[in-house]
Amino acid sequence: MTFMKTMLKSILPSTCFQGEYPSPKPKKVVSTKPRNSSTSTSTHRISIEDLSYPNSTLSEDLSMSLSLAGSNLYKFTVLELKAITQHFSSSNFLGEGGFGPVHKGFIDDRVRPGLKAQPVAVKLLDLESKQGHKEWLTEVVVLGQLRHPHVVKLIGYCCEDEHRLLVYEYLPRGSLENQLFRRFTASLPWSTRMKIAVGAAKGLAFLHEAEQPVIYRDFKASNILLDSDYNAKLSDFGLAKDGPEGDDTHVSTRVMGTQGYAAPEYVMTGHLTAKSDVYSFGVVLLELLTGRKSVDKTRPTREQNLVDWARPMLMDSRKLGKIMDPKLEGQYSEMGTKKAASLAYQCLSHRPKSRPTMSNVVKILEPLQDFDDIPIGPFVYTVPVDNNEVVKEKDQAKEDESTKERKRENGQYHRNGHRHHPLKSPRSPMPQSQSRPQSQPRPRVRIDRHQNGRGSVLNSPSPRVQFDMHQNGRGSASNSPTPSPHQKSYET
Repeated sequence: MTFMKTMLKSILPSTCFQGEYPSPKPKKVVSTKPRNSSTSTSTHRISIEDLSYPNSTLSEDLSMSLSLAGSNLYKFTVLELKAITQHFSSSNFLGEGGFGPVHKGFIDDRVRPGLKAQPVAVKLLDLESKQGHKEWLTEVVVLGQLRHPHVVKLIGYCCEDEHRLLVYEYLPRGSLENQLFRRFTASLPWSTRMKIAVGAAKGLAFLHEAEQPVIYRDFKASNILLDSDYNAKLSDFGLAKDGPEGDDTHVSTRVMGTQGYAAPEYVMTGHLTAKSDVYSFGVVLLELLTGRKSVDKTRPTREQNLVDWARPMLMDSRKLGKIMDPKLEGQYSEMGTKKAASLAYQCLSHRPKSRPTMSNVVKILEPLQDFDDIPIGPFVYTVPVDNNEVVKEKDQAKEDESTKERKRENGQYHRNGHRHHPLKSPRSPMPQSQSRPQSQPRPRVRIDRHQNGRGSVLNSPSPRVQFDMHQNGRGSASNSPTPSPHQKSYET
């Protein structure tokens, strides 16, 4: 343990270890085998477990550029972080999580020599939040030692008096939760959703397959951040735990996480394994497919828990389309959807051993980004029609058009196609201004329907009335005794 104490002494000043910790227990031995350079910049990773029992005599305050076994973390002062965020101005406010508020800032070599000029996100620990100093310290140590394209980059920290702050790379797209569920954002296309799923899966696989594995324990949509190209990066490692070693099958710990994402065996027993993260990944994959939150109290009772509602339908191709996100408007790969739904079903198994590893999840998901059976444009169904009916309709349209043109040439129609009516009908003895007596009943009308859909209106006491049917569906009435050969006649 001498080596471990030396490493802790070189990482953080003693004031950063002050806080409430449980009584000392036997510490587990940390592997000292050389680590793969692709997974860490240091040769030995400090165990998260050892952070619970720090040596109270640590007193040396070293520069952060030399701390964390050679990593490139910087130590900032509160005044510096106030300056780069304009005193944590509301105009720079990005959001707030369980840890505390997050503000945008900008750093360059004027703040620290050698710093790359870039925007950053500054997370401030809220002293009244559920997370505290221990979670802050865990995040510093984990992200200070582990580097990966799909894990958010920690640039530096601030530990000054009661202040605890973290400085990350700035990711302009924010969290997956905002992109997927915020009301006034454009819907994420199918290929983008699969790209996000693959990136997040790669981040988890990296943590699980490290020489000293890390269990993320808080995998959810709000902890997946997106850069400008929608590359997913895992953030917020305050609840991370070291995975089991040797013959151990799990880590026993108190249940922490977010409702709707935690694996059922972990909630019931407190037994934590890497397969607990796989279950949480299945929940997020289901959110990407359905566009629904893991828990939504605004929905009907049976639909409030996403897994309980959707999992039984994932393997039924007839029902799968009903649970897909309507914002996709049918623009998704049918085969890719079936494969992704089948994978989500496996990840959400109640038996941890039946769940795939995250490396297998990556292998299944990667091809789904390139499926070429996505429909182009909205789906339109054309009702088939009888060819004979089409020919009849065309002939009738031509006949009606010729009739209309002939009438126009004779000056018998207005612009709107209706015929001029004389002020007084030549066959009617009653002038137009004279109305029908109130006592006189209106003639009864009978309509005869024929097989061809045409009918005649018969009424023996009244004169024949002729209706001209035009292409636009309008007609004009005339009192000519005989119909034109180009006119459809209805008898009254």
